[in-house]
Amino acid sequence: MTDIRFDGRVVIVTGSGGGLGRAHALEFARRGAKVVVNDLGADLDGSSGGSAAAEAVVAEICAAGGEAIADGGSVADPAGAKGLVQRALDAWGRIDVLVANAGILRDRSFAKMEVADFEAVVDVHLMGAVLPIKAAWEIMRAQAYGRIVLTTSSTGLYGNFGQTNYGAAKLALVGLMNSLKLEGEKANIRVNAISPIAGTRMTEGVMSPQMLEALKPEFVTPGVIHLASEDAPTGAILTAGAGVFALARIVETEGAVLTGDLTAEAVRDQWAEIADPTGAQSYGQGLEQAAKFLRRLQGG
Repeated sequence: MTDIRFDGRVVIVTGSGGGLGRAHALEFARRGAKVVVNDLGADLDGSSGGSAAAEAVVAEICAAGGEAIADGGSVADPAGAKGLVQRALDAWGRIDVLVANAGILRDRSFAKMEVADFEAVVDVHLMGAVLPIKAAWEIMRAQAYGRIVLTTSSTGLYGNFGQTNYGAAKLALVGLMNSLKLEGEKANIRVNAISPIAGTRMTEGVMSPQMLEALKPEFVTPGVIHLASEDAPTGAILTAGAGVFALARIVETEGAVLTGDLTAEAVRDQWAEIADPTGAQSYGQGLEQAAKFLRRLQGG
């Protein structure tokens, strides 16, 4: 099979001044893409900022013979997100791929977390994906081509102590993907999510040097490249780390049909059947779940 290439394609990678985003941006450029390197240059908690990080990655790409421009705007700000998309249009006239990678951390147990810290994390991770996608959506629809890769997390999929804000935002991105994949289908817009585990400045404080070496960001990037390619699937949650790739799915059991009185006690008494994983399925859209309920009511 031929190599995956992005010649003539324009790719935006948010949060690409370092870590995962930098690895993604460098690989897209190596494969022929014109890349917008977006990074606010902020600290882990989103404070301060500057364009030096984005400009450094652009310099790397250009030194290797690639083509890239820097953007230092905030993707959580409507004006910043629109400006990011406009910068790509002004430079190259189209947008083919958007990788929403920008994020911050404000970890704390829920009891000690300030509401402002919750809102800030949701703004960057969720709205920092929504706003650039919204700005690029009609462009992708008009050209009948688009690839969007969202960055979710095992914290969103499965939970993690001290990260209620981060987990809520990351699982919200899966919900965003699940509807966008349907709305973009006719326009050849495919939407997927990557759930990475990697040694970056977000995780270096909790990982040993050996773990950081085994979990290089570059080991996640091949999954992102596939999810952004012409032959990409849509609606996939690809987990990735240390060269291991797997699909995560939300599944639903067949469940139990309660007859007679519909009471809490009946739910309790038939919990084993409700929770039985035999025949559990992953649905492509909400209507498929409704069809299952109707089938079960009809004795199927």
